[in-house]
Amino acid sequence: MELTDREIHLSKDLFGADFEWGVSTAAFQVEGSHDADGKGLSVWDVFTTKKGKILNGDHAQTACDFYNLYERDIDLIKELNIPNFRFSISWTRILPEGTGKINQAGIDYYNRVINYCIKQGVEPWLTVYHWDLPHVLEVKGGWTNREAINWFSEFITICAQNFGDRVKHWMVMNEPVVFTGAGYFFGIHAPGRSGMKNFVPAIHHVTMSIAEGGRILRKLLPSTAQIGTTFSCSQIEPYTDKPRDIAAAVRADALINRLYIEPLLGMGYPIKDLPALKDLKKYFYSGDEDKLRFDFDFIGIQNYTREIVKYSFFTPYINASMVKAEKRGVDLTAMRWEVYPPSIYHMIKKYDAYPNVKKIIVTENGSAFPDEVTDGEVNDPKRLKYLKDYIAQVLKAKNEGCKVNGYFVWTLTDNFEWAEGYHPRFGLIHVDHATQQRTVKTSGRWYAEFLK
Repeated sequence: MELTDREIHLSKDLFGADFEWGVSTAAFQVEGSHDADGKGLSVWDVFTTKKGKILNGDHAQTACDFYNLYERDIDLIKELNIPNFRFSISWTRILPEGTGKINQAGIDYYNRVINYCIKQGVEPWLTVYHWDLPHVLEVKGGWTNREAINWFSEFITICAQNFGDRVKHWMVMNEPVVFTGAGYFFGIHAPGRSGMKNFVPAIHHVTMSIAEGGRILRKLLPSTAQIGTTFSCSQIEPYTDKPRDIAAAVRADALINRLYIEPLLGMGYPIKDLPALKDLKKYFYSGDEDKLRFDFDFIGIQNYTREIVKYSFFTPYINASMVKAEKRGVDLTAMRWEVYPPSIYHMIKKYDAYPNVKKIIVTENGSAFPDEVTDGEVNDPKRLKYLKDYIAQVLKAKNEGCKVNGYFVWTLTDNFEWAEGYHPRFGLIHVDHATQQRTVKTSGRWYAEFLK
């Protein structure tokens, strides 16, 4: 059954006083100033220059110009009554060469952003790594190189030492299955590598880095930091009740929803349900089993849709394929994703069932639709309905006793949406990328009213 706000009179009071409400962004998608003040090149800076990789040949050299306009955008967050702002740290602003010499201008910049948030009464939530690996480290193998654990440890240590006195909420990495799957298996995201020979070692080194990052934050900020990490997830359902479709859905679920969280919870990789991952063991060193585990204070889940999966003989490794949403006659977003609010309820239930998960925060949820400015306004009824219906499902899970304690909208401003360029507009605030004009959408005004 699909709940609506009309049936339950959606109000923030129903979630309790300690529920965390926010909005999320990522450095590469909003900052621009790609080579300003000593910043080095990331894998995305390089990938966006390659012909045919990004829709319409878009790049993020200016993006939303958050690097220069951060005060304006934080003012808007305050105006919208949003108490928490999640943003990420650009690795190459801090360490232009990936390791070694610290770029003080980068430290100073994030200190200004953090301090301005606090001045405006907005709580900063930091994502340490949101996909922008330094290009110089990619040349050395990137996440396929075990040395990446040390590179990342150096970066997160610097972040903790410089920002930990004011930042209380930390997310180690964003959506590991997406940046390793799209970037190291399919090659459709930076750095554009493909195949199991790249994907499998990247999985292990990323998981090890997430756990090590958690340990570093706990050691350096033992009494102040709430430490989490975020996972993308989609409700997976079999196309039919035939055994082979059901088995395909199990394999897809192991890949999409379980691959990273289970080893981090001390359960090991889900190799039994996805035998294609058996080569992971090749990359284990003695003691890795214990080092894979970290006891997070919270986990972030990022849900947008569900996937219907069927058996596919011709899909290597997984023998499963998605039944495209556009072929199923369902409501779609601009990303061609199905609008299916119960998916977020089912994913909260799924992750809540893990015994070692202490608390869940929905660190991203939102939708892209074609928005236009008309007479100075952006009316976006589809996004508004999407947000209300998904938030209602979060409440349903909370009311059933799930440990869900926060909800962050993706995203603040229409931004650079990776391989899709500027085409999908996810923002609560419309951005004219030619003029950097901001226009709060109807959905943004509703969220402000809801949070008042």
